[in-house]
Parts: sequence; C-alpha cells; structure tokens
Amino acid sequence: MDLVIGPLDLSGHVDEALEVQAVAFGLGPDEVAVRRQIVLRHMTYPGARALGATVGGNLVGFVYGMPNDRAHWWSTVVEPYLRANHHDHWLDDAFVITELHVHPAHQNRGIGRSLITTITDGAAEPRSILSAIDTESPARALYRSLGYRDLARQVLFPSAPKPYAVMGAPLPLLRR
Repeated sequence: MDLVIGPLDLSGHVDEALEVQAVAFGLGPDEVAVRRQIVLRHMTYPGARALGATVGGNLVGFVYGMPNDRAHWWSTVVEPYLRANHHDHWLDDAFVITELHVHPAHQNRGIGRSLITTITDGAAEPRSILSAIDTESPARALYRSLGYRDLARQVLFPSAPKPYAVMGAPLPLLRR
C-alpha cells in the first residue's frame, strides 16, 4: 500500500474529502451540500489545518481541526454539557479534531490513527477535544487507545439524529 499522509488543501479538495465522509458516515447529497459550506468556512478560521491520506494518488482519508474558540458553534453547543460535568475548562487551550474520516475500504489499517496523531503532534495546545457518536464503535475505541476519555455523553446537536460524546486527551496522544 503506497500510503502517503501529508498536508491537504481542504478547500481545494473539499468535494473529494466529502465523498470519503459521505461513504464513511452514510451522508446523502443534501447533508454533503450543507457540510461543504461548513468545511469551507472552517478552513478560513485561524490555525485551521488539514491532512490527507492518499493511496495511489486517491484521497482515502482526511482529518482537520483548529484551536478551539468558545465563540464557535460547536463549543457553544457542548459547553453546557461539559460544564455540568465540571469539564468546561477543556474548551480552553485545546486543539479540536473537527472531522476524521477514512473510506471504509481502507479502515482498520492504521490510517485514522496516523492522521489524528500527525495533526495533533503539530498542535501548540496542551490538549485535544473532539466529539463522536455516543456508541461503542471502532472510532471510539481508537480515540480511547490514543488517550481520549469521555468528558460528556449524550450530547445533542440540533441537526444530529444520534447523541454524541465529547472526548478529551492530553497531548501528545498516546502511542502503542
């Protein structure tokens, strides 16, 4: 497998990335259109950066994130849940993993692990936070193996049909 992990101009490759996310996450065309605008907006935020994983020149996975800002929509949604668990300080000095997706045909090969550890290794912040669907899944197992722990569960986002968990980890992330 000629896997290459490196910087990704996500704004320039947003459609390829969202194709990966759509397959990995089961998104329809309407959801992809909404997420396209969100991704393009996110990439204008200070410190936002993305990495891609390519095999044979084809994008098979990506991650992006940014330093957290309490004024960002995501933070305003998760803050009351974190505060209720005495974890709202995690919103400060944290690098947020906004999206991490690997095409199902390329999962279970360490690509997601490589993407998230590489992007967080470049973070200036002392910790990382993210949200994931609140179910026992391969993604949640990956995050736990990297040192993420649950900070809040059953977090409801306005447009999401399933509850999420907010997880946090000190940086650098754990290695095997």
